[in-house]
Amino acid sequence: MSVTSLTFEVCIDTVAGYAACESVVDRIELCSALDVGGLTPCPGLIAAAQESAIPSHVMIRPRAGDFCYDKADQKAMCASIEAVQKAGLAGVVLGASLGDQLDQIALRDLVSAAEGLDITLHRVIDLLPDPLSAVEQAIDLGFHRILTSGGAPQAVEGQATLHAMQETAKGRIEIMAGSGVSVSNLAELAKNTGITAFHASCSTAVPVAEHLLHFGFAKTQKVTDRDTVLAFRKTLDSLST
Repeated sequence: MSVTSLTFEVCIDTVAGYAACESVVDRIELCSALDVGGLTPCPGLIAAAQESAIPSHVMIRPRAGDFCYDKADQKAMCASIEAVQKAGLAGVVLGASLGDQLDQIALRDLVSAAEGLDITLHRVIDLLPDPLSAVEQAIDLGFHRILTSGGAPQAVEGQATLHAMQETAKGRIEIMAGSGVSVSNLAELAKNTGITAFHASCSTAVPVAEHLLHFGFAKTQKVTDRDTVLAFRKTLDSLST
């Protein structure tokens, strides 16, 4: 594989994540609750994003669970999008489904609400039976990028579909591989899929105090690890020409 550059996005759900990513990553996906795939972050995290030089794309997901949103959910999502616009951040990450397809009516309204922002379709696409048709729908809806694991729990398991999505996109929309992407499998993914944009948490588990577990204040705890971020960047640079 010969490319001029590879894009590196890190998902974070803490203020400390910005320091771990400083001067190394191309973009931040800002969330809360990464342990359930990411939810809309609180105002404090959005304020922290305003202080960082790294472009931040904010997850717009009002609750855990499925991606079938009623009118009340959609109203909350539009309010979150408005908060991102007022904060002057770079973009949003969103998605919605209806049955086994993208909810094109809801998404058209959400994309319209996000006018002027960079817009990523999140991994709702990995739950759909026909991701290639969904790529075409995402392009028609005006998305700039799709985050996907190729319909598998981990991107390394979805490489054939990732490659097919990249071929379908034909440069009209960026396909970004995410879920389980690490320093150890980055070269394999880049070679086998042709994808040039990668998304990772670059996190490491830290011990949780027993009394926090006992009272239900924590289950697991992960932090963005600076050394892992640096190693990821170094690997990406080695794959670029």
